Amino acid sequence: MHLHSVSRFKKSILAALIVSISCAMASPVVLAQNQASDMAGTTDQARLVSAAAQRDFAEFVQFNVQRRGGTLPSEFPLEVNDVQDLKDAKIGYGFPVYSLPPQDVMNGRGDLRSMAKATGEWRFVITLHDNPIGLATLRQTNGRWGVTSYGGAVLAKDVDAAVAMHGNSTRSNLRFIRVYQAMSDFLEVVSPTDARARFAPLHAARQNLLLQQRSEKTGTASTSNGLLDQSDILDPLRVSVKRNIENFR
Repeated sequence: MHLHSVSRFKKSILAALIVSISCAMASPVVLAQNQASDMAGTTDQARLVSAAAQRDFAEFVQFNVQRRGGTLPSEFPLEVNDVQDLKDAKIGYGFPVYSLPPQDVMNGRGDLRSMAKATGEWRFVITLHDNPIGLATLRQTNGRWGVTSYGGAVLAKDVDAAVAMHGNSTRSNLRFIRVYQAMSDFLEVVSPTDARARFAPLHAARQNLLLQQRSEKTGTASTSNGLLDQSDILDPLRVSVKRNIENFR
């Protein structure tokens, strides 16, 4: 591995460790509010964060349209063909981001559903003509919610497809879980029949944990609409978290 690749890798792991610490130290009020929220946008906090996302996105659109005209710069964070397309883009549904403490993953303490902790971060799908083109990430600073970044077009498409396939009418049976130290994302899906939580691995998890290859070998994906049990993902998660933390040292 080249030196610059190692540097980027260590920065990613350091950022993940910082997020884990911030989750543990986050305000109990914020965490309690996030625990009660859902993807339907029905809670007070969901409406508050949604309003902030729409406010900041309107400013983002105005700035780019006025300053850039029709020119699309390289590395633009949203998947559009022309800056003018932003005029028709909209903030869609949002969801709080949950994560799994690395020590709990490595030690196998409890089930993944109970391990998941709110991070204090929200993400909103941005659409253009009902097609996902990226995500807006929001955090609360000094009591005010605001967008911290835009991007993640691949993840936005993946999340939207999984939500459409596995979500109930209010999407209240879903949670987005990001395992920072394994660089992997999942959609937790609670069954309406047996109340069990199963997991839809999203793009990063399928790539980094080789879950697609594993499910093809065992045949689990074909029998459960792509949903995996905790037993299918815990060991790969544990190995990945441990390896990445050790590589950072």
